[in-house]
Amino acid sequence: MSSVISAVRDTVPITQFNRGLAGKIFEEVKASGAKVVMKNNVAECVLLSPDEYVHIMEELENAELLALANERLARAESKDYIPQEEFWNEFGITQKDLDAVGEVEFE
Repeated sequence: MSSVISAVRDTVPITQFNRGLAGKIFEEVKASGAKVVMKNNVAECVLLSPDEYVHIMEELENAELLALANERLARAESKDYIPQEEFWNEFGITQKDLDAVGEVEFE
């Protein structure tokens, strides 16, 4: 039952836009989340706040990067790796250089 109520609450007939209620609809989107715009009883588009859209796009990008990393890990072989010390020597990196960098924070 809650999915039916949610579907009704989260849909907007396109006629409301035609009646000049776009501002009210946009405020509802900001306050309560996405709305599906219906035209002739068919979903026409989805309205999202800019913040919600950015969040969804970031999640999608993260999922794509994770899939790529997992794919690369699955194909990797031990011959593809080199010891850390060999990497440091090849690029002239010392422990002193690393200590000078300090803490690095990842997001």
